[in-house]
Amino acid sequence: MKQLLKALDMIRRCHPSSFYWRIFYVVVLNVLPLLSLYILKYMVDAVTTGVMPELWGIRWSTVSLLGLFCLLFLLNRLVGVCNGVNNDVMSQRLQDYISDIMQRQSAALDMAYFDNPEYHDTYHRAQQEASYRPLRVLSEFMALFGSIITIAFVVVMLCSASPWIIVVMVVAVIPSFVVRVIKARQIYAFRRNNTQNYRRTTYYTALLGGRDYAKEMRTFGLTPYFRDRFVRIRKVLVNNLLRISRRIGVYDSICAVAETLAMFFVVFFLLASTTSGAITVGSFVMLFEAFRRGQTGLNNLVGGVTGLYDNRLFVGNLFEFLDLKPAIVNAEDAIPFPTRVESVEFRDITFRYPKMERDVLSHFSLTARAGEVTQIEGENGFGKTTLLKLLLRLYDTDQGAVLINGVDVRRYDLKGLRHGIGAIFQDYVRFYCTAEENIMFGDIGHYDRERVRKVAHLSGADKFIEKLPKGYDTMLGRMFDGGEELSMGQWQRIALARQLYGDAPVLVFDEPTAWMDVPSRDRFYETLDALQKQNKVIILIKHV
Repeated sequence: MKQLLKALDMIRRCHPSSFYWRIFYVVVLNVLPLLSLYILKYMVDAVTTGVMPELWGIRWSTVSLLGLFCLLFLLNRLVGVCNGVNNDVMSQRLQDYISDIMQRQSAALDMAYFDNPEYHDTYHRAQQEASYRPLRVLSEFMALFGSIITIAFVVVMLCSASPWIIVVMVVAVIPSFVVRVIKARQIYAFRRNNTQNYRRTTYYTALLGGRDYAKEMRTFGLTPYFRDRFVRIRKVLVNNLLRISRRIGVYDSICAVAETLAMFFVVFFLLASTTSGAITVGSFVMLFEAFRRGQTGLNNLVGGVTGLYDNRLFVGNLFEFLDLKPAIVNAEDAIPFPTRVESVEFRDITFRYPKMERDVLSHFSLTARAGEVTQIEGENGFGKTTLLKLLLRLYDTDQGAVLINGVDVRRYDLKGLRHGIGAIFQDYVRFYCTAEENIMFGDIGHYDRERVRKVAHLSGADKFIEKLPKGYDTMLGRMFDGGEELSMGQWQRIALARQLYGDAPVLVFDEPTAWMDVPSRDRFYETLDALQKQNKVIILIKHV
C-alpha cells in the first residue's frame, strides 16, 4: 500500500491540476446519478399521489421535477465529457513525466550498471509498461473511491425504492458510441501518419538510456540536447492529440444534449402512462436504478482491488529502478579541470568489470606527456579501451589511480574532466542527425560554423560531406527520410571530427584508423603531427 500511495503522489506531482480535477469529476459523476434517483422518487410520488411534493422549501410540479431531472442528467453527461478530456490530458502528461524521470535516472547512473544484467532486467521491467500503468493505478484508485460513494448512497436509497428495468439508456448511448468509434479512428490515423515522429522519440529515448550510446552521451554532455529534441517533438504530438480530444469533446457534448432530450421524452411518456394507470413505474424505477448502480459499484470495487494488486507489481518495478544510485559523482571539494595538461598517468592500475571473475588490468602503469604521441598496443582483451573509460571516469579503479597533472581524476569536476578529454571510441556512435550536428556534438554548448568546417577538413570528412545533397545539413543514416548512408570509414572520420571539435588538451584515439583506407590513414597521421605541435597529450590505442 505504501508504494501505491507513493505512486499516487508521483502522479499528482506530474500535473496537479489534472489530478485534482480527476478527483472532483469522480465525486460529481458518482453523486449526480444518485441525486437524479432522488429527484425521480419525488416525480414518482407526485404521479402516484397527485400531490405536488415540497423539496428544499419549494413546491414542485411534475414537469418542473422532470426538467430538474433532465438538467441533472445533462450536467452529468457534460461533466463526463470534461472528465474524458481531462483523462487524455493527464495520460499524455503522465507519459511524458515518467519518460522524463526514467531518462534522467538512466543518464545519471554509472557505466557499471550497464554491464550488470540485473540492471537491464530492472530497466526493462520499469520501462515495459511505463506509458500506461501509472494511469491505471490512478484509475483503479478513483474506481474504488467512486464505488464507495455509490455503494454508500445506494444502501440508503434501497431502503425506500424498488428496482426498474432501464430501456431508455440503450438508445441514448448509441450516438456516444459512434463518437467514440470516430475518436478511435482519428487517433489511429494520427498515430499512423506520425509514425516517424514517434520513432524519433523512441530513438532519442534509446540515445538517452541505451548502453551503446552512454559513453559519448556522457563524455560530450549531450543529454540536455537530445532531451530538448525529445520534449519538442512530444509537445507537438501531445498538442495535436489533445486538439483531437477537444474536438471530439464538442461532439460528445452535442450527444449529451440529444441524450437529454431523449431522456426527457421517454420519461415523460412513462410518467404519462403511469398517470393513466397503464403501468406502475414509481418504486420499480428507483429500486432497479439503485440495484443496478449498486451492482456496478460492487463490480468496480472488486475490479479496483484486483487491479491495484496487479498494478502494485509494476509500481514496485518502477521505484526499484528509480531508487538506483550512481557511485561516480563529484567530490564535495571538486576542483576545476586544468586548461593546460602536462601529463596523464596511470599509476599501478588494477580493475575488473562488475560481475567478472578476472582483472582486465593488473598493476598497470603508464605516463603520457604533452607534445608526445603515446602509443598503447596490445591484443584484444588487453584492456586498452578500459584505460580510456577509467580516464573519463566512466568507471573508477579498484586499485591505483589515474592522475592528470599529478592530481587524481576523482578530485576534478566530473563535467569539466570529460569536457577536457577528447575521445574517439572504437565503437563510436553514429548519430542519425545532420553531418554538422554529428560534428558539433563534440562540444554541444559552443556552436561555431567555421570551427565545424575546420575540424572536418582536419579529419578528412569535408571531402565527402561537401558532395552530399545538402552538404553539412544532410541527414546521415537511413533511419529517417532524406538520410544518406556513409561507409564505416566515412563514419569514422565524422567521429574523428567530433572529437577534434572539442579542442580538448587531452586526446585519446581508440583504433581511429580501423575502417579507413590508405589515403585516409595517411591524412590522419598528418593531422596527428599537427596536433602534436599544439602541445596536447595524445594517446593512441592500437591493436598489435
